[in-house]
This record gives sequence, structure tokens and C-alpha cells, in this order.
Amino acid sequence: MKVTVDFEECLKDSPRFRAALEEVEGDVTELELKLDKLVKLCIAMIDTGKAFCTANKQFMNGIRDLAQYSCKDSLVETSLMKFSDTLQEMINYHNILFDQIQRSIKTQLQTFVKEDIRKFKDAKKQFEKVSEEKENALVKNAQVQRNKQHEVEEATNILTATRKCFRHIALDYVLQINVLQSKRRAEILKSMLSFMYAHLAFFHQGYDLFSELEPYMKDLGAQLDQLAVDAAKEKRDMEQKHSTIQQKDYSSDDTKLEYNVDAANGIVMEGYLFKRASNAFKTWNRRWFSIQNNQLVYQKKFKDNPTVVVEDLRLCTVKHCEDIERRFCFEVVSPTKSCMLQADSEKLRQAWIKAVQTSIATAYREKGDESEKQEKKSSPSTGSLESGSETKEKLLKGESALQRVQCIAGNAACCDCGLADPRWASINLGITLCIECSGIHRSLGVHFSKVRSLTLDSWEPELLKLMCELGNDVINRIYEAKLEKMGVKKPQSGSQRQEKEAYIRAKYVERKFVEKQASSVPLPEPGTKVLPPSQEEKRHSGPEKSLLAGEQGAASQKEGDKQESPVFCDSKQPSPGLQLYQAAFEKNLPHMAEALAHGAEVNWVNVEENKATPLIQAVRGGSLVTCEFLLQNGANVNIRDMKGRGPLHHATVLGHTGQVCLFLKRGANQHATDEDGKDPLSIAVEAANADIVTLLRLARMNEEMRESEGLYGQPGDEIYQDIFRDFSQMASNNPEKLNRFQQSDSQKS
Repeated sequence: MKVTVDFEECLKDSPRFRAALEEVEGDVTELELKLDKLVKLCIAMIDTGKAFCTANKQFMNGIRDLAQYSCKDSLVETSLMKFSDTLQEMINYHNILFDQIQRSIKTQLQTFVKEDIRKFKDAKKQFEKVSEEKENALVKNAQVQRNKQHEVEEATNILTATRKCFRHIALDYVLQINVLQSKRRAEILKSMLSFMYAHLAFFHQGYDLFSELEPYMKDLGAQLDQLAVDAAKEKRDMEQKHSTIQQKDYSSDDTKLEYNVDAANGIVMEGYLFKRASNAFKTWNRRWFSIQNNQLVYQKKFKDNPTVVVEDLRLCTVKHCEDIERRFCFEVVSPTKSCMLQADSEKLRQAWIKAVQTSIATAYREKGDESEKQEKKSSPSTGSLESGSETKEKLLKGESALQRVQCIAGNAACCDCGLADPRWASINLGITLCIECSGIHRSLGVHFSKVRSLTLDSWEPELLKLMCELGNDVINRIYEAKLEKMGVKKPQSGSQRQEKEAYIRAKYVERKFVEKQASSVPLPEPGTKVLPPSQEEKRHSGPEKSLLAGEQGAASQKEGDKQESPVFCDSKQPSPGLQLYQAAFEKNLPHMAEALAHGAEVNWVNVEENKATPLIQAVRGGSLVTCEFLLQNGANVNIRDMKGRGPLHHATVLGHTGQVCLFLKRGANQHATDEDGKDPLSIAVEAANADIVTLLRLARMNEEMRESEGLYGQPGDEIYQDIFRDFSQMASNNPEKLNRFQQSDSQKS
């Protein structure tokens, strides 16, 4: 250790010693100022860094919000979530860096200043005090007269004691100076070395983090290059289309509307018309009208449910109306009411009248063709598509959605291109898809395919069961039945996107590969009831006969028991609508998917069975998954039968709590009354079904809250959703609990 102040000079108390002390004291004062300044700068840097982390975290949360907003675009959502996770890790590394800086600079240097420099200052004060006492003793000893022996001895003794004390204090002071000068080097370098190591760890962690992200960023960059090329191509196509449309002749102000009875979306014609209200003021309102599914409907906004003006165009007529003051008016007359409408021009009026007349003629023709097909076709095969429900139930326990769905036959590869490990699914078709095919399915529209992620999205239990009841093998046996006969080559995972898109559109939209021929007549299973053709005809002879033995008999059965479904020895293949209707009761999802592939209308009405729909039959069959399948494929939850009862009424009568919960979540009208004037709540109260009464009252309460306070921020919304979620989980996973509750209630009553 290098000695800053010599101990020998300390004993001499020479001018060199005093000069060295003065230099050291000035140096220590300067050192203290520098260290205090450095500590303050460190504190300011840490505070600024924490503010930066806070702002960075807010920015990262903004990225996550943007990712959630972009949930319909899987590429944007996945990329933004990866980037936000990386930024979150960097924020964590920053916080660790600031903690280490605080320990290395602020804490260590502050400790050095408060302890070591303070000891130096205390030693300095003692040295100065004893030094002054020594000077006073020397002066007093020099001033004592020779003849005063007593004073001489006293002064001599004081001087001796003072010198002894000075030497002791001075040596301690010099030791403190030398130790401080040596220690300050170690403390400063130690704190700065710790500071630099903290930065080294920070940048090393950041390098490792971004090294892992770099391959994904490169892949994304390549995709962005392709997206830029595609965007440029789309821009050129749109500019060309814009130029083509701009060159057309628009000399007339009339909107160019044409009707098409064979439109793919089922809409024959649509456009704005003025409608005269039926109130006393006869006000005219402009509404968006359309002719679809043999009905005339209108809506005010796109999100509004269409209001049906004419339920069946075969029962109405259309005619010009010239006896009112307004121009371009025509009237649609049905047996129960008439509707006065006004077009914007004479040309549009003629177009609408012709569209209605053509739709009426088409409706009659389709009805006749349907009856003819029903006579020629035989019963569908029940042995071709088996659900294997018992095996699939075991797959629904203890596994993720991806694992559960991929365990089903054929689901380990993409349904359309065969790429392994698909992470996306079409929930209304019940198939798994790779990311590229899922994007093509999205472009088809939700009326053909509803795409959901198996890893990023949440899955309701009934949706998982739906996926496990179908699967790629089942759907491909339906939608690719004629693939080999037609000699069409199925695209592979490495095929061009255009090739995949053309194949998928032909498969699901045009249904080119669906086998049009009637399948073989199914054999009845052991223990099922077989009716001869004569009884089957008698069974369909009047609307008062029900497909079931009766609602009371169905209600008395337990949900867990297998309900008996009659199998008819009919040599005729039923129409797709009737096939869907029967399969809905039998809980046979593969047969339902087959019926839809053959063109069955999901809201098909059985006029021979009180105008019941497949969804009502699914309720009677007691299957929650069957109801979910129909709803995912566009079933209307508010269509009612001849008795005025919709699916919610039937589920309430039969005590199917899970179905009641499902229909309420899908917007079922709980205020609708049947022919006896009873709504679902009054039916549930009469049956003393506490669970369903609770659900209906909660739904009604939530509806009133929404009407009074608006759609968002409801104090009861979260509780309402939590309770419905609990009932849904119980209905899907533990239906026996609900059965037990209902049995105990019935025993008490």
C-alpha cells in the first residue's frame, strides 16, 4: 500500500507534514463533491429509466390491443403477440439492469461517502483540536518565568501530556488518511466494474432473445415481400375494374338492379324501397328489402334481424298501385295482410314486380321438384358414417383443444391439403386446417366455413364435442365422394395457393365432389321400432301427429337415457331437409353433415309435423352438441312451430337446462308466447325447474339492464356471463348433476 502521508513526518509535525495534510484534505473534499454528484446523476438516470420502462410497457400494451383487434387476421395477430412478448422480456431486463445499477453505483458509493469519508472528517476534527491544544501548551510553557518553579513544573507536565496525546491522535489521523486513499480506489473501481457487468448481462440477454426471434422475423419479412407483390397485383386489378366501371353508361340515375333466382347466396333481388307503415299516420320509411328463401324481408340496419313481410311468396300476389298520390308504387298482397311499397323509378318498380312474380313461380316449381325427389329417393345409409361417440368422449378429458381434436381420425393432417399438425379448424364443418387453407376458408365467408384457432382461441365444451363427432375422415367421405371417379387430383401441402383455392371452392361452395346418388337404405339397429310403409304414410298424414310419442313422454325420460327413435322401412330416399330433420333427433352429426352437403336447408320446416324444424328435433333428441352444430350452420333460434313454440319453449318443457342456456346465449326470444299464451319462464315456473327459472330470470334481468343503461359497462354483465358459463360447463361435462337437481325438485313437488 502506497503511503500518502509519512508517519515519521507526523511525529516531527514538520511543515512538510502540514502541507501534505492540507493537500490530502483538499483532495478528499473534492472527492466527496464528485461522488455526491455521481450518485445524484445515477439516481436521476434510474428514475428516467423507470419512466422509460413505464412508457415502453404502455406502448407494448398498445401493441397487444392492436393484436386483439386484429384477431380476424391470424398473421398480424400472431406477429404482434410475438413482438409484444419480446418487448415485455426487454422491459424485464431493463428493470433488472436498473436494480443492479442502484446496488453498484448508488448504494456502494453512498456507503463509502457516509462511512469512510465521515470517519476521515471525525479524525480531522480531533486532530485539529489536539493540535490547537498542543500549540497552547507550547506557548504557555515558553511564557513561564524561570524563578516560578511550581508554574514551570505544571507547564512542563501539561506540555508532555499534550504532546503524547497529539502524537497518538496524529498517528490515527494519518492512518485514516492512508486507508481512505487506498480504499477509495477499490470502492470506485468495484462499483464501476459491477455497473459494466450489469450492462454486459443486459445486452447479452437482449442478444439471445432477439437471436431466437430472428428466424421468425426473416420469415415474416419474406411473407411481407410476397404480400407487397400481391397488394400491387390487387391494386392493378382494382384500378382496372374501377376504370371498366367508370366507362359504363350511367346516363340514368336508376340504380342498376337485376334479379337472379339462381343466386348462390339465395338472394333473388335486393335494394331500397319505401314502405308505408300500418299505423294511423301511414308514414313512409325507407328500408332495405330483399327476396330470399321464398320470402320478402326488410331491415333498417345491416346488423338488424330481417323483418319478414311475406313468409311464403306462393301465397301472395303483386300488382301495380295507381290509386294513391305517390308514384312508382306497387302492392304485395297475402291472405292475411297487404304491404304498400314504392320504388325510386318506374324501371325499378317493374324490376321488383317481375322479381316477385318470378320468385313465386320458382317457389311453386321447387316445391314440386322437392316432392318428386322425395318419392324417388330411398332412405340414407346409417352405416357409412359412424360417430364413435363413446371413444370420442374419452378424448375430451385432460387434454388441450389441439390434442383433443387432432386425436380424431384424419385430423392430424389438414383436411384439404394434407399438411401435418394443423392448428386451425372450421367449427361448422368439423375439420382441421393448416394456416394457408384456413385463410382460404375465411375468404369463402362464414356461411360456408367458420374458422377458429386450436391454440389461440378459447373453446367451449360443446364445440369441442362437435369437432370430435365429425372430423376430416367423415367430412371427406361426404365432400370428396366422387373425387376419384371424376379424376380430380387433390392439392398437396406444397401446391400453389391458387390451386388450393380453386379446389376448396369447388369442394365446399360448388360441392362438385359430393355424391348425388341416393345411398343405401339403412338397416334398423337391434331394439329399434320398425314401422311398415303403411303406418309411415299414416304417420305423415296429418300435422297433429308428432315424431315423438309426445312431449310429455319425452319430458319424463332422463337426459342421459337413450331415447328410442323409430326407423322406417321406406323404400324412398328422403329429401335432404327431411334427412337433416330425422338425423337431428337421432343425434347423428355425420348424417346431418351429409344432408347439408346435399343441399338441406338448415331451417327446413316439416309441415307434416306441426312445422317443426331440425333445431326443434335436436331439442327433442336431447343433444346439446346437435343443437350447437345446427346453430353453427345458420339455424334460426327463433323459428316456431304451429303451436307457437320455438326451440327455447321445447327445451324448457323437456327440462334441458344446457340447451336453454345455449339458446339464451344465441339470442333466443324469451318473451315469445305459444298458442296457450305461455312464455318459457311461465312454463319453467309451472314445471318447478329451479335451474331454468334462474337462467331465464337472469337473462331477462340482463336484458332490462342493457335497455336501461346501454350495451357496455353493465354491472350485472360479468356475473351474468359467469353464471351462464358455469351452466354451460356443467351441461357439457357433468349433465348428470343437472338431472339430479331436476329429479330432486320433481320429488319435492
